Amino acid sequence: MLPRLDIDDLISPLYQKYLDTLKSSGYRGDISCQYSARLAVATDNSVYQQIPQAVLHPKSVDDISILTSLANLEKFQEIQFSARGGGTGTNGQSLTPGIVVDLSRYMNRILEINVQERWVRVQAGVVKDQLNEFLKPHGFFFSPDLSTSNRATIGGMINTDASGQGSLVYGKTSDHVLGLTSILANGSLLETMPLPIEDAEAKATLDTTEGLLYRTALSSCGDNRDKILAKFPRLNRFLTGYDLENVFDPSLTQFDLGRLITGSEGSLAIVAVAKLNITEIPNVRALVNIKYDSFESALRHSPDLVEAKALSVETVDSRVLNLAKQDIVWHSVKDLITDVPGVVMDGLNLVEFTGFEQSDVERKITDLERTLNGDQAKAKGVIGYQVTYDLGSISKLYAMRKKAVGLLGNAKGQAKPLAFAEDTAVPPENLADFIIEFRELLDQHNLDYGMFGHIDAGVLHVRPALDMCDPQQEVLLREISDKVVALTAKYGGLMWGEHGKGYRSEYGPEFFGDELFLELRKIKTAFDPLNKMNPGKICIPLERDDKLVSVDDKKRGAFDRLIPIQVREDFPSVMNCNGNGLCFNFDSKSPMCPSSKITADRRHSPKGRAGLMREWLRLLADKGVDLETLQQGNSGFSVKAMALKTANTLRAKVGEYDYSHEVMEAMSGCLACKACASQCPVKVDVPDFRARFIDHYYGRYLRPIKDHFVAHIETLAPIMAQFPRTVNAGIDNPVFSWVSKKVLGYEDTPLLSVPTLEQYHSDEQFDEFDVYALEQLNDAEKAKTVLIVQDPFTSFYDAQVVADFMRLARNLGYRPILLPFKPNGKPQHVKGFLAKFAKTASTSAEFLNELQRLSIPMVGLDASLVLCYRDEYVQVLGEQRGDFNVQLSHEWLLQELDNLAAEPVTSNPETFKLFAHCTEKTALAQTEKHWQQIFKHFGLALEPVSVGCCGMAGTYGHETQNKQNSRGLFELSWQQPLKQSPAEMQLATGFSCRSQVKRYTDKKLQHPVQALLKHLN
Repeated sequence: MLPRLDIDDLISPLYQKYLDTLKSSGYRGDISCQYSARLAVATDNSVYQQIPQAVLHPKSVDDISILTSLANLEKFQEIQFSARGGGTGTNGQSLTPGIVVDLSRYMNRILEINVQERWVRVQAGVVKDQLNEFLKPHGFFFSPDLSTSNRATIGGMINTDASGQGSLVYGKTSDHVLGLTSILANGSLLETMPLPIEDAEAKATLDTTEGLLYRTALSSCGDNRDKILAKFPRLNRFLTGYDLENVFDPSLTQFDLGRLITGSEGSLAIVAVAKLNITEIPNVRALVNIKYDSFESALRHSPDLVEAKALSVETVDSRVLNLAKQDIVWHSVKDLITDVPGVVMDGLNLVEFTGFEQSDVERKITDLERTLNGDQAKAKGVIGYQVTYDLGSISKLYAMRKKAVGLLGNAKGQAKPLAFAEDTAVPPENLADFIIEFRELLDQHNLDYGMFGHIDAGVLHVRPALDMCDPQQEVLLREISDKVVALTAKYGGLMWGEHGKGYRSEYGPEFFGDELFLELRKIKTAFDPLNKMNPGKICIPLERDDKLVSVDDKKRGAFDRLIPIQVREDFPSVMNCNGNGLCFNFDSKSPMCPSSKITADRRHSPKGRAGLMREWLRLLADKGVDLETLQQGNSGFSVKAMALKTANTLRAKVGEYDYSHEVMEAMSGCLACKACASQCPVKVDVPDFRARFIDHYYGRYLRPIKDHFVAHIETLAPIMAQFPRTVNAGIDNPVFSWVSKKVLGYEDTPLLSVPTLEQYHSDEQFDEFDVYALEQLNDAEKAKTVLIVQDPFTSFYDAQVVADFMRLARNLGYRPILLPFKPNGKPQHVKGFLAKFAKTASTSAEFLNELQRLSIPMVGLDASLVLCYRDEYVQVLGEQRGDFNVQLSHEWLLQELDNLAAEPVTSNPETFKLFAHCTEKTALAQTEKHWQQIFKHFGLALEPVSVGCCGMAGTYGHETQNKQNSRGLFELSWQQPLKQSPAEMQLATGFSCRSQVKRYTDKKLQHPVQALLKHLN
């Protein structure tokens, strides 16, 4: 039986007292002390792990002021903070042993825009893409372009002075900050903006905290200006920590104290609000992807491309390209990056041009093409190129490039590409030689790696593959890190060109030199004399003996190596999560991850759940628990086991702690939509390990009644369908609704189909299933036969869809045969009844394999059930799954198009709107495109609607505990698009989706096959 798991990483008494006091201090935000909440922010996209004492989610500037003011009291002066935004840092910038102040949950509002003056004011938790989505209708955008732009917050961008693609033209984040509202460690408010030098000097005379800051900054930055200019290389982007140079403008007539805060990694103050300048969106964009015979050729050709006056030049090596080809993202770009016949493409440069006049951009492209077609370019390794002016295509290419970081993390084996020396910056003219020597360094250790970066700015992203579960590899990480520091210095660059210092802060004194590093410490002392703000990062205040964080500090691998290797190998998607955070995508139209979107809780995300599971596995290992033995003990029934479960459940109800409860809370919020299994770059498959965890969890505790109901739905539905009117009458009354809600925990139970599928089948006089008769068919007859695989939801609750598909097949000249209903087992898997699921899957697979030998197509209508045959069946049955193939309706129709007469598209046809099932369109990337092909074949127009999850997801939306989130997800993504066209033109492939729409709008959407049937009739 699963043991109870306690934890020894408890909140210290001082922090507990502080948090108790905070609750009664007027603070209105959230206070999260659960171990799971702390774990969720203990990592970022780096190799490090540091569990904080608590997580605070302030709702306002006042909240931040209250929490810092309270900590300034003498009894709480040891309390420390670190601000956190999207959590995408690659060097542990926001990790802290103190309190994490997460601004992303509530402080994410766009406050004000002034189009005439071209600025916007936002809270620090606003996501970069969220801001640009808001600005787009006004014709503007916030220009620093990050690969993490769909989850990186403005506060995080400011704290790391983020840049990204196009920085030669658009600069860094600090170049666009017009003003900051920050809160200091003592709780006071600091407003910063560019000031005339005279005003700054006047402020320096004040006997206040603000006066001290101005005096210190003017002295440190002004008195040492010649040393500063002489010390730092003239690079487009580099991170000094505190921007000593740019507090003054080039003319030395203006002074901006805020330039010290940008890039300070939260070590000086907590940024709450920012006023930003905005850039007009160019009217014309064009992208040239240039292909090379080697990565070195791509690098050495880059100066020519910069001279072509491009906006940006981004490079990708063959390693990243090959990984992209194995990912779902490749379907969207394969026509834009075609192979060159007879030549291996080992490098790629993406060169973008923008402008406000088509002719200007076309002229630049023409000039570039002239050089690319010449002998000189061929001698430099150019083997081909493609040009596109299509905005959608450009976005797809950059989406592939942006996903490169995550794709590198999906490497096979125990060694994974790691971020620790991946944003070096050297003068662009030195980049090729620098990279050749960098490669030699890595090759000496036989390390695998991929490279990409902003070669126009001399910034390189390299992630060597290391296994942090191996202590010797951790030593190697330090060795390589030190050598890369020396190498970048040799080529006139910096170790941190883009992603900040974080745990590399120990290298600061080496790059700054003793004199300038002393000035950094003076600035830190003025802002934060007690070292409360992100301590250990950048520098330490004067007269304190605290230590800087180190490359050698505690890493995730130190915890992971405590998990037995066979367990790690058995839970790959748990262990492989590298924290890249793509699952935090703010976009409501993105299918991943619905629970994260609606809760704004980091635990309710693939990254959060994987992190909780890693710790669960570690705690089990610490207790010497063998998971395989534990699994065997979960099956079967005994009175003793039931008695123990009852006792454990009662103790849990009265408050007995078990870490497994916290994991269960996170798993219960998962919709099991499986978008993560394909959308996550490293393929974190939450529904897989979720089902396994639930199975173990209920080996110790009693299951709720509702889970048993779901697990048996495939047995109950066929029985209930024998008496549909009677059952429906029972369901559709207040007494049943009350009992269902209070006892079963279910609401809005769907009604059975009337007429039933059996009645449709009889009335239409479809042929009965007779395996012997099917065996007698010749090949031509089999080619004109299709077997319909039933699922419990469509067959018994939406029977007309099945009947209409059979009518459609018959109208198209095929003979549809309805197979006997066989349980699929998906509901059992979702609820973690793994032993029962394995038995169901085995029985179903045996039946379907028998039919497979007939060589007659088998088609199912619900994506989640059909895809279960392809995914979960493989996971649980392995080779015993067999080779049967059940197609979805669009897959079968698509392959039969050549046999079906095509119809011309009518002039000005009405356009159907397709709302595709999220599981289907993420697992099968071409789903929407295929439906468009099918409709076009029949003379119809179809347009996919970009929506995320509808919020139903099988039985999830019917569970009382999920109803609020279910409705919230529907309103977040589906509600508005449904209002934009009539119901008869709206199509939904998912049974769950159609149910949810009917539930909240009374619209009855058709399945696409029903629209085709009506057209053919």
